Amino acid sequence: MGRFGAALLGALLLVLAGAVRAEAPLPRIADGSARPMLLVDGKPFVALAVQANNSSGYPAALGQVWPAAKAVHANTVMLPLGWEQVEPTEGQLDFADVDAMLAGARAHDLRLVLLWYGTWKNTSASYTPAWVKQDGKRFPRMRHPDGRAHGSLSPHGAETLKADARAFAALMRHLREADPQHTVIMVQVENEAGSWGLARDHTPEAEALFEGLVPSELARALGIPRQSWEASFGPRAEQFFMSWHVARYIDQVARAGQAELALPMIANAALGNAFTDEGGDIGPSGGPNWNALPVWRVAAPSLAAIGPDIYTRDAAAVVRYLDRYAEGRAPLIVPEIGNAAEYARFAFPAFGRGALLYSPFGIDATGYVNYPLGAKMLDKPTLEAFAAPYRLLGSAMSAWPQIAAEKPIWGTARGNDGADQSTTMGRWRLTTAYGRWAFGEDEWTWIARDPHPLADVPTGGLVAAQLDADTFLVGGQNVRLRLALATPAKGESAQVIAAEEGTFEGGQWVMRRRWNGDQIDYGFSFGTEPVWLKITMGSFR
Repeated sequence: MGRFGAALLGALLLVLAGAVRAEAPLPRIADGSARPMLLVDGKPFVALAVQANNSSGYPAALGQVWPAAKAVHANTVMLPLGWEQVEPTEGQLDFADVDAMLAGARAHDLRLVLLWYGTWKNTSASYTPAWVKQDGKRFPRMRHPDGRAHGSLSPHGAETLKADARAFAALMRHLREADPQHTVIMVQVENEAGSWGLARDHTPEAEALFEGLVPSELARALGIPRQSWEASFGPRAEQFFMSWHVARYIDQVARAGQAELALPMIANAALGNAFTDEGGDIGPSGGPNWNALPVWRVAAPSLAAIGPDIYTRDAAAVVRYLDRYAEGRAPLIVPEIGNAAEYARFAFPAFGRGALLYSPFGIDATGYVNYPLGAKMLDKPTLEAFAAPYRLLGSAMSAWPQIAAEKPIWGTARGNDGADQSTTMGRWRLTTAYGRWAFGEDEWTWIARDPHPLADVPTGGLVAAQLDADTFLVGGQNVRLRLALATPAKGESAQVIAAEEGTFEGGQWVMRRRWNGDQIDYGFSFGTEPVWLKITMGSFR
C-alpha cells in the first residue's frame, strides 16, 4: 500500500472510530416492567463488583486489585479517587491516576465504578486537597452550638461546593474524552456523607436556615404544610434539615458532572438501626439513612440510585436494609458489604430483589484488612465464598438481568437462627432449608446420621425467578428447596414435571442434565458449587 493509500485508510479508520464513539450508548438505569435495570452497552447488566481498599486507587497499588477481582469472578471494580489526587494544587488538574485505572480495567476486561472522595469521605474532609484543609475561612467546617469547629465540612460553604463541583466536572469531562467505550459505568458522588457526633451545622447561615420554613419544594413533595423544621419533623428535624442541605449539595456536584458526561450518579449510606429510628440510631446525621430517603430523593433528583453500606452480620437486619432501599421500585444497589465469608450469602437476597450492583468492600491484595467489620484475612476460602455466587450470576449474565427486570423474583439466605424460610409465588409455596443432607427427612428416626457439617455455618442462599405460572429458574448454594402447592384443591397433589440443570448461552437456556429420583424426592438440594435449575411443576388428582 502506498503512502496515499495508507493515509486514506488511516483517515477512514478515524472516521469510523468517531462514528462508533458517537453512537456508543451511555450506561443508564432504565425502567423494567417489574423493577429497574442497568443498561451497559445497551444491554441489561448486573455489576458483580468488588470495592478496593481506600488507598488502592493509585497506579502503584492497582496491580494488586485486578487479580483479586478476577479471583472472585467480578465483572466490575469500584475504585476510590480522591479530590486530592485530581487537584493537588488549585487549578492544576492531574488525571494520570484515572488513566491508569482505565487502562488496567480494560486490560482485564473489567468495568469501573469511580468513587469520588470529595467534600465527604466517611463524613470527613480527609480526601480534600491540602489547600482546602488549610483554609478554614474559605472552606468552613461545621460548627457546634458553642462555636467549636467540627471535623466535617459545612454543606453551606459556597466556595467548597464551587470548588468540589468544578473538579468533579473536570473529571467527567476527562472521562468523556478518555473513555469513549464507557469502561466507567457509574460514578459515586462523595462517600458516606453527613456528620457523626453533631446533629446539624450551627454556622450563622445554618442557624438562619433552620429557624426558617422548610423549602416549599420539600413540603409540596411530602404533602405536608410548609412550617418550621421542628414543627414539620419533630425529633427528626435536625437530621432532616441536614439531609436536605447535604443532599442538595451533592445534587449540585452531580449535576455539574452530568453536564459533561451523563453517567449514572449514585450515593452510599452509612447506616443506623435497620428497624427503627426512634432511638436516634440513624447513622451520620444528614446522610442517606433509610429514614431520610424521602428527603434525599426530593433534594437530589440527579442521583440514579442510593444504596446501603452493610456491615452487620445480622441476617434479618441485612434483609430489612435491602427492602428499605428497594422500596417503591427504587433501583437497588449495595455499594459496600463486609468481606468476611459470612457476608457472601447475602448476594442471594440482594439479587433476589433485583440488585443492579453488589460489592464486598476491601477486595485487593494490598494486605490491609478492616476486621472486625470484615475478614481477619483475605485468604482463598474467603475469596471463594464470594466467587461462588458471582460464578452463578456471571454464567447467566445474558439472561438474568432481563429476567430480574421483568419477572417475579425472590432471594433468601440462611438466617442467624438457621430456620426454614418461605414465600408464595403464584400458586406455589417455596421453602428453603439449611444445614440438611440432600437425602432423607428430618423426622426419620430409623437410620442414624451425623449432623450436617454446615448445620451451624452462616452460608447458603437461593435466588428464584418465576418464568411462568408453573416454571421457575432457581440458583442456589448450600440450601434445599421444596416447592408445594400454596392452597391445594381437595385431593390435589404437586408433582415435578421436569428439573433441568443448565446454563445460558446467548440468552437461551441450555440443559446439561435432568435431576430425578433421589435428587428430587426430598426437594432440590444445592451443594457447595452453585448451579441453575429450571424447574417445571404441575399437579394431579
